[in-house]
Amino acid sequence: MARNRFMSTRAMLRAYQRVREAHCEEGYRDDLEFLQAKDLDLSVRLGGLLAFNALLAMIAVNPIVASPGAPVSLDAPTQPLEVIAVSISVILLLISALLCVRAVMLGEEFSDAGIEDDPKAVMQRMFATYCASVDFQARMIRRASQFTIAGGVAMVIANAWIMIAKAV
Repeated sequence: MARNRFMSTRAMLRAYQRVREAHCEEGYRDDLEFLQAKDLDLSVRLGGLLAFNALLAMIAVNPIVASPGAPVSLDAPTQPLEVIAVSISVILLLISALLCVRAVMLGEEFSDAGIEDDPKAVMQRMFATYCASVDFQARMIRRASQFTIAGGVAMVIANAWIMIAKAV
């Protein structure tokens, strides 16, 4: 089994130029642009979800760090269950954020070892790499969204619980 090696942007450009010079397919550029646009769209959405997770995490942490006497403040020694509920919401949001970061950090590196002189094989491997990357990012954004929803719901429930306890 071949070990994946890092392919620099320069090496990827050379592979692209070899395929282009061979005039393999007229639709090649359109296909590549489609995959790159899909990849960029997912990266933007992952970045947006990551920023939203950061905002929700800061809101969720608020009851723990709020000044005593604030409407949603918690006192850990006397309200341990509420603190645990808030902590669970923060953990769910952090898991979502980690999934987003993992998806964004995935690269589109591929190895052209053994196929350097075959533009069609390079093109096929490049497309396969892009497709795998796009599919991975789509799975990660789906999972991250689920954890964000779960963390947001847990946060709303915890804050409602705190407010009701303060009102009684």
